[in-house]
Amino acid sequence: MNKLTYSFLIFVLVSGCSLNKNSKFWSKSKIVEDEELIKFEEVFPKEQVLKNEFNSTLEIKLNSKTVNSTSINNFLNNDQRLNFDGNLKRSSRYKFSKIENFSQYQPVISFFENNVIFFDNKGSILQFDENSRLLWKKNYYSKSEKKLKPVLQFANNNQYLIVADNIAKYYMLDIKTGNLIWSKNNLAPFNSQVKIYEDKFFIIDLSNTLRCFSLKDGIELWNIKTENSLIRSQKKLSMVIVANKIYFNNSIGDISAVDIDKGELLWQLPTQSSSIYEAAFSLQTSDIISDGNTLFFSNNKNQFFSVDISTGSFNWQNKINSNIRSTLIGEYLISISLEGYLIFTEKKTGNIVRVTDVFQNFKIKKRSKINPTGFIVGINNIYLSSSNGRLLIIDIASGKTVSTLKVDNEKISKPFIQNENLFLIKDNAIIRLN
Repeated sequence: MNKLTYSFLIFVLVSGCSLNKNSKFWSKSKIVEDEELIKFEEVFPKEQVLKNEFNSTLEIKLNSKTVNSTSINNFLNNDQRLNFDGNLKRSSRYKFSKIENFSQYQPVISFFENNVIFFDNKGSILQFDENSRLLWKKNYYSKSEKKLKPVLQFANNNQYLIVADNIAKYYMLDIKTGNLIWSKNNLAPFNSQVKIYEDKFFIIDLSNTLRCFSLKDGIELWNIKTENSLIRSQKKLSMVIVANKIYFNNSIGDISAVDIDKGELLWQLPTQSSSIYEAAFSLQTSDIISDGNTLFFSNNKNQFFSVDISTGSFNWQNKINSNIRSTLIGEYLISISLEGYLIFTEKKTGNIVRVTDVFQNFKIKKRSKINPTGFIVGINNIYLSSSNGRLLIIDIASGKTVSTLKVDNEKISKPFIQNENLFLIKDNAIIRLN
């Protein structure tokens, strides 16, 4: 028996088994009282992607508490329920040179007070004030580096701006002036979020290595190399930080826990069989989010996981097809599938309590080509962006689409909220709505 055949048999065996007793799709819950609605095989077939509504008339009541007014620089990657309920009138437009292949990226805005920080097609970093006035523009790339069209990732602590890119460069700027403080080069390009924690910052490179650097001078303090694959997904990797420990994913689906002070691996949890190596380029995992005790994430292989952060063991597994970051509010996980279904899940049990089709107004022929790009939750509504340039406003309680705003004809980024403004990125501008 050759290695390929053996791997396939192992995959079939594993995929046919449930990880634990909670890995069913949904079960009886306090919220779902009509037992006749719970038909596992008919409503949500195990072998298929979810493409049916479930409990679509169920009213969802979230706790009335809203949190901060920003969706950025969150150690837990959990935006929660933000204090935003705007009328979505366009108030500003921040222009920059067009980013090539914008549809392939997951760009993130950096905010400093009321100012917006982003980049253009040649790696120039721009800071705008709230009136769209350019405060400074800096570029620290050579002529040859500019030709590579660097894509930048940011993190800031309101004093310094850390920049990492896809050509293996990382550097730090004074956030007020844009002046360069130090610049370094890595062995491999970066493809992850950037997290600043106390006097350190963290980035994952394309070799699936988590690197910890000193904020003071950019010198590497330690690294943790995980299993690598020759073929890599373009999906940006993520990490969360809880109680001096960092949890991160890699391109083949492994989740790792590391002690920040010691740089020691605490545990590692594979989520895919060995056959993933043959299709590593197609695996796209959502950002990891956490409530401080549990990790939650999903992927485009029809898998949604809940993992105990102390042990690295599965709590439950669901069939939700999504590479979009979920949001945790109270006892609910809010998710959007790649097929356009908004899903409410009980975080403790993994029981799905409501599924609504928010793409139902899109024409059937066009729908298969439209994907969600991200969402954020406000006081009364969910704001969902799509790959065809639309922003959907969805009522939380009913799950129904209230209205649709056309922003562009092509992809727009996930929404960002800062100081009662909603921001969207397109290929040559940031649009501010309030």
